[in-house]
Parts: sequence; C-alpha cells; structure tokens
Amino acid sequence: MKILVTGGAGFIGSNLCEQLLEKSYQVVCLDNFATGKVENLLPLLNQYPQNFKLMVGDIRNLDDCKKAVEGIDYVFHEAALGSVPRSINAPATTNAVNVSGFLNMLIAARDVGVKRFIYAASSSTYGDSKSLPKVEEVIGRPLSPYAVTKYVNELYADVFAHTYNMECIGLRYFNVFGRRQDPFGAYAAVIPLFVKKLMAYESLVINGDGEYSRDFTYIDNVIQMNMLAMTTTNPDAVNQIYNTAFGEMTTLNQLVDYLKEYLSEFDPEIAKVEVIHGQNRLGDIPHSLACIDKAKKLLGYTPKYSIRDGLKEAVKWYWHNI
Repeated sequence: MKILVTGGAGFIGSNLCEQLLEKSYQVVCLDNFATGKVENLLPLLNQYPQNFKLMVGDIRNLDDCKKAVEGIDYVFHEAALGSVPRSINAPATTNAVNVSGFLNMLIAARDVGVKRFIYAASSSTYGDSKSLPKVEEVIGRPLSPYAVTKYVNELYADVFAHTYNMECIGLRYFNVFGRRQDPFGAYAAVIPLFVKKLMAYESLVINGDGEYSRDFTYIDNVIQMNMLAMTTTNPDAVNQIYNTAFGEMTTLNQLVDYLKEYLSEFDPEIAKVEVIHGQNRLGDIPHSLACIDKAKKLLGYTPKYSIRDGLKEAVKWYWHNI
C-alpha cells in the first residue's frame, strides 16, 4: 500500500512516517517546512530509499495536493499550523493552512478515490465546555482561531464522508509530546520548552498558579491510534471522531516536578531551578481530560504510555539530542 503523510517532516508526522516505513509501507511525505524539519526525515530517506519519497509542497496549493495523492491508498493529514497563541497573533494564516489547506486535501483525496482519510483533529475543539472527562459528542464554544479551524476540519470531513462516500476518521489529539518535538521557536509546546530551560538552568515561567491540568499524551500512544484508524475493518469505527489521549490529568505543577525528577538523574543541579508564576494565557482552558472509551471500544485502543512513562522516554531523548 502507498500512504501519504502531509506534514510528515513535523513532530508527529515524522514519527508516523517512521512507523509506516518500519512496517514496509510505501510512504510519501508532503511538507513545505514551515514548521517541519528536514533533519527529522534524513535518517528515513537514507534508510528507506526505495519506499520513502519526499515531496516539497504546500497544502494551500491544490495542484500540490493533487500531485501528492497520485496512486495513494491512505492519507494521514498531519499538516497544520498549530499553537493557540500563533492563531491569535495570525488568524488569517492559521485559517489558510488549517481550513483551506484541509479542504484542498479532502478534494484531492476524493478525486483519486483514496480508501481512507485520517486527520489530526484537536482537543481545543472542546472549547469552553466544562464537562470532564471530555466525551466526543459534547463540545463547547471554541476559544481561539486555532480551535475554530480544527472544528471546521471535523465538519468538512463529515460532509465529505456523507456527500462523496469517503471514509474519514478524525483523531482529537490531547497535548502530544515526545521525541522530535521542537523545543526551540516562539511557539514551542510546554514540555520541550520546559526541558530546554531546565537543561540550561533557566527559570521556568508557569502561566497562572500551575493548577491548570492537561491530558499529556506520549507520541507512541498517538502513533498506535493512527495505525488502528488506518487498519480497522470495523464498519462502525469509520467516519468517527476519537479522543487520542491516555486518559489521565496532570497539572503543570506536577509536570514540572516530574521533569525535574527525571532530568535530575542526568544532572542533580536541575532540581534547584526556580519556578516563576505568570499570568494565565489567553485562550487557554483550565482543565482537559479525555474519555477514551470510544477508541477502546471501536478501535481496540490500549495506550501503553502514561505521562510518567512517556516523560522518562522524552527526557532521555532530549538529553541526548539537544
């Protein structure tokens, strides 16, 4: 089978490409390197020269999308501009990539008759809903332009599924972390950013009192969900949205404690790094916790890595790679 991964040079995309190649699939990566890195792909290009193809292109260009899907059986659509703060600063660009680019990919996939279109949705879609844990059928009002775009993706996928008889599966990612997640740049996610600062003995700034919580999800759990979404033969599992998480809540204060504990195994001085509390961040929700029962029931999802297990692996990777 031939599989397209859009955004394959990014954090999640490159890990997905690696898993697919290890399972002997032919893989095409489409990326414009706006946030992805060629360094994430070089080992794969060298190791799998026959099965791995890199196509430099932009999902905002329909012609690029059409070229990328030629001969493709399955699409994993990971390409997007992430980050709530980025979307607040540049809503038009976020919309162009996340909505117009998404629609382009759906059109291109429809036109060649791909077997299934699996896409990265987001827990940000839950918006101001206060219900916990989050169940797929109950969402609130989006709190950022980014959240709006990811919800629109779900709506478009649902319409294409029913109008054009496509198979679409959306995975609502909950705070994914792990190897290759970039700690540099203005919009670095909290875990790689905190790891980088701790390793440099720089004070950590926690937004608010540190009691906001997230369902931090290790990358290997996310890859498992993607593979299940591609391979499932359960007709009830298709044209659905799934929470992609571990199902455990961790506060930012707990997160810092865990990171200090695991990094201190490499350097005891890291335990002494100061923590400063700042203002709550615009567009942030206080708490996020996923119910993963639907994924367990329909896809057979069994996440292997808890927050602590995943952090141990992530910290080890960062210690040796940044």
